[in-house]
Amino acid sequence: MKIVIAKTAGFCMGVRRAVELVLDLPKKYPEPIYTYGPLIHNPQVLALLEEKRIYALKEIPEKGSGTVLIRAHGVPPEVKKRLQASGLVVVDATCPRVIKVQTIIRKYARQGYACIIIGDRDHPEVVGLLGYAGTQGVVAADLKALSDLPRFEQAIVVAQTTQNIELFENAHRWVNEYFPHYKVFNTICDSTENRQTEVSRLAEAVDAVVVVGGKNSGNTQRLLEIAQGKGKTAFHVETEAELDDALVGAQRVGITAGASTPNWVLRRVYRGVQTLPFRKGKGWRRWWFTLERTLLLTSTYLALGAGATCYASARLQNISIHFPHILIAALYVQSMHILNNLIGRKADRYNEPDRASFYDGHKGFLSLLAVLAGGAGLLAAYTLGTLPFLVLFAMSLTGLSYNLNILPAGIGTGKYRRIRDIPGSKTVLIALAWGIVTSVFPALTAGAKFTAGSIAAVAWASGLVFIRTAFFDILDMQGDRIVGKETLPILIGEKKTMNLLKGMLIIIMALLSGSAALRVLTSLGYLLLLPAASLFVVMMTHEKGHMLPGIRLEFLVDTHFIMGGFLAGIWALGTG
Repeated sequence: MKIVIAKTAGFCMGVRRAVELVLDLPKKYPEPIYTYGPLIHNPQVLALLEEKRIYALKEIPEKGSGTVLIRAHGVPPEVKKRLQASGLVVVDATCPRVIKVQTIIRKYARQGYACIIIGDRDHPEVVGLLGYAGTQGVVAADLKALSDLPRFEQAIVVAQTTQNIELFENAHRWVNEYFPHYKVFNTICDSTENRQTEVSRLAEAVDAVVVVGGKNSGNTQRLLEIAQGKGKTAFHVETEAELDDALVGAQRVGITAGASTPNWVLRRVYRGVQTLPFRKGKGWRRWWFTLERTLLLTSTYLALGAGATCYASARLQNISIHFPHILIAALYVQSMHILNNLIGRKADRYNEPDRASFYDGHKGFLSLLAVLAGGAGLLAAYTLGTLPFLVLFAMSLTGLSYNLNILPAGIGTGKYRRIRDIPGSKTVLIALAWGIVTSVFPALTAGAKFTAGSIAAVAWASGLVFIRTAFFDILDMQGDRIVGKETLPILIGEKKTMNLLKGMLIIIMALLSGSAALRVLTSLGYLLLLPAASLFVVMMTHEKGHMLPGIRLEFLVDTHFIMGGFLAGIWALGTG
């Protein structure tokens, strides 16, 4: 099965801005926090906000306290004045595209123009627009309603920003034919237009279309209607639990989502579609999927990658490698990653629901596995000497204390009481830990000296792990933001993070080739350009929308560490 996700699927700019604003309100404004009406037409997001004690305000109180956010749809001007008069702090998150329509209506209403709005009368955005039109505003939901309106001496025609493009174009032609003196403004936002155009093309190229979004979302319903209008089987789902088994027989499936559908819901549906043939099917494909999933969820595949990286790092430094070094790297990484996943299940509810469910169902076994792996790693380190044991013990303590309060209660009032509270700390610490167990340990415990080559090897291993961690943080941005994680992409933005990671890969490739040329590292450095270059291609392909988040992408990214060890083995055989 080939799955194609529409590029414009998910949050539009206005909705993303409103969601990010409301999540930041508790840090900056007085509580309690409200939104005036449901923030967006998505039940998952609304349930999430209620968990965070952010509630929808249904009626304006005479006297209120706290903060209220005006959602992206906007409100009539008199409603905003009443909210301010009630004593609430008002934060306006009206979408800039909606503000543009409000401005047009206000300008022409003051000049005596009738304001015809092509839209749904009960939609919150239209209710707000009518407030700017005053007594001059009328609504037409279709061509018949438009033709039934009285003739106006002067009038403007605008559209609800999420209106159907085809309907508005038909209305525009009708107005030009019968009332050419009316002024027509195409106020459908670019995101809506692109989304509808894209789903039309998508439906022509696939066997079935899955539209993800709230059942009461107008723009999501319009996407469904467009897909069905192309004669294709189309399913409207809110979550992956609603996926129809009929999709199993489809060769090509297209997925799109309404403007109020968060990325983490879209990803969950994508994963559900991706795994549907394997869960329902039989034979080797199902067996391979189960194996692949188990290796990833138990961090076993990543642990194998750590062992392979340790072997490659030793060969890079031209030092003797012993099995305990590889075992320590693999066991430590597996132990710490399992513990991190056990503790991070809250974020995984959004980013990786399959992993969260797996860890909830096998919490006891995974906890035992993490303890046994950690203990076996420490025992292996002890066989190498007291220093390796103490270093690994200190690293294990640091990993275990990542989520614990370091500062006792009553000392200090800052928000940085745990290591995890330091923005971006997870990415840096994981990279440093990998660098130590895969590159420093072999140098210090194999009777070799810590040289410039060792520093280059640490930079190579740590750099690749930093890139891997930050890349997955990009994919998990919305879920991390929801639970309050301050990862690198959240701090500096998705685009800047991606550019940073691509720049780091270029530097790593230059470091490997330069160090090998100067004989600071062995000639293996040239071969290890391949995994770095391949990872660069994977990231570029994902950035262009051709490689989507899921088990396959995660497996592919982690395979680059295995590839490094495999190439090191070939190099060792070739050089004797």
